[in-house]
Amino acid sequence: MAEEYPLSAPTSDEKTMSALAHGLPIVCGFIGPLIIFLVKKDESQFVAENSKESLNFQITLFIAYIVSGILCAILIGLFLLAVVWVCSFIFCIMGAIKGSEGKIYRYPFNIRLIK
Repeated sequence: MAEEYPLSAPTSDEKTMSALAHGLPIVCGFIGPLIIFLVKKDESQFVAENSKESLNFQITLFIAYIVSGILCAILIGLFLLAVVWVCSFIFCIMGAIKGSEGKIYRYPFNIRLIK
């Protein structure tokens, strides 16, 4: 789990949007970070980086859920589904906390498709 400090201090609004980009996926999946990324990417580099990282994590989770679903045929998938869900919940909360602290959060297991 890595965190980076932005080049300039983020505003309160940027910290809130960053925390939302990491926290909303718990409720609405990839839609929250996608909307935040599309709306704020040109306005704030800090929000763009955090929302992009969150969106990439949601794509990684989608792939993990697909693989776990396929592996349900041999029963290990049920365990993997639970592990993926718990990790998703924990990492999203950690990202929201770091975003609200004004840090750029990097998920430990992330396929960075959106650059």
